[in-house]
Amino acid sequence: MTGDLLRVSVAFAYPDRQVLLSTDLPEGATLRDAIEHSGIRDKVPEIDLDTMRVGVFGKLKALDDAVRSGDRVEIYRPLKADPKEARRARAQADKGKQ
Repeated sequence: MTGDLLRVSVAFAYPDRQVLLSTDLPEGATLRDAIEHSGIRDKVPEIDLDTMRVGVFGKLKALDDAVRSGDRVEIYRPLKADPKEARRARAQADKGKQ
């Protein structure tokens, strides 16, 4: 271990705005470490890591996966609707318009 710090960002997006914070972590730090040390839970108290998924640059990851310098750790809100069901509903609505 060289003692270098990793600079990572932690993001949570609401439908109308995003919270984005940066933090420095030691090598070997995990996504969970990044989230905890960023302070994002103070700004977004509804974050529940037991139920919410996380990822890096749009790719799902586990909380125990290591972060790399420059990563953007993302915390994903639960979906309000199943994307497949929403697509079917739109297709049915479009079919009725014809």
